Amino acid sequence: MSADPAFEQARADFLAGLACQQAQDYPQAERHYLASLQRLPGRPSTLVNLAATQLQLGRPARALASADAALASEPGSPDALLHRGSALAQLGRAAEALAAFEALAHRVPDHPLAWSHQGSLLRELGRTDEARAAFQQALRCGADPELHRYYLAGVGAQEAPPAPPRGYVEQLFDGYAGDFDEHLVGQLGYCAHTGLVDRVSACLGPTQAQSALDLGCGTGLCGPLLRPLARRLTGLDLSARMLARSRERGVYDALVQADAAEFLAGSPDPFDLVVAADVLIYIGDPGPLFAALRHAMPHGLLALTVEVCEDAPAGACWRLLPSLRYAHVPARLLALARGCGLAPLKVERAPVRHDQGRPVDGLYLVLQRMAG
Repeated sequence: MSADPAFEQARADFLAGLACQQAQDYPQAERHYLASLQRLPGRPSTLVNLAATQLQLGRPARALASADAALASEPGSPDALLHRGSALAQLGRAAEALAAFEALAHRVPDHPLAWSHQGSLLRELGRTDEARAAFQQALRCGADPELHRYYLAGVGAQEAPPAPPRGYVEQLFDGYAGDFDEHLVGQLGYCAHTGLVDRVSACLGPTQAQSALDLGCGTGLCGPLLRPLARRLTGLDLSARMLARSRERGVYDALVQADAAEFLAGSPDPFDLVVAADVLIYIGDPGPLFAALRHAMPHGLLALTVEVCEDAPAGACWRLLPSLRYAHVPARLLALARGCGLAPLKVERAPVRHDQGRPVDGLYLVLQRMAG
């Protein structure tokens, strides 16, 4: 008896989709999975992989539809529940997402992601005690210890590290790259980039920097604003997807994927202008960054923004907030900068964005490298 040609083609498309998914070619993977489903509709394994792919592509509404179709064919599928919860979370439907992860934990009690995602949603909903318990359960189930210690620090259950895990920042911004500009500027009223560059321009006057670094360039929001101020402009970020968005703008002479302090400490070429808009909210202790600038910026200006807090533990200059962002104490931050050879030229307090309709208190700093 000969094989069914439609089944064989559906299988071939599924395997091709799987290969593309593993190679992180998500657009092609989605095309193969959709082709497979045309020939063999409702197949749970294909729908589950399609949902995962669509999440990677930043298409949560499509991922939700695929996950729901998988659950219709295979009720209680753990992978489908996981993707359903993730899609709902990305769509801002927190209560429904929480219910999906609770259902997953009920079905697979030792599933670390079921508990980890519950913890993140509970933290965002302000249910701190429940979030703490969920993160602790995730750890007991084998979740990443470094990452979950960071999560626990955000809900006050552990001492905060001086910086988040590198993988957390990369994953956060890789997932955020697709609608970053619209969300940050349109929904959160983000203004730190324009406010900071305006202050840099005022300090530079008619002169132009020889070589500028847009530190944590993201999608390149600062790039077009900085381009007239520098003869050469480099962008640096941890997120490959953010850098891909920056590349589309066509304003940078070079783009680099690297950790900021590591790059600056080993940079073969000096910069005379370094701009870090909204970077220190993901770096608690700026000491290593300031120290690395002694090598990479022997003269010139460092411009940065921070969120402000009035006090920090144990005399530090930073505090980890429940939002998992770091805030800094202005006086202590300035003292640390001076100790690293950076003197303040401009220090201005003003909002950097809005959160739930309220302005977020920020500090705009332009610091000059001191001689010697």
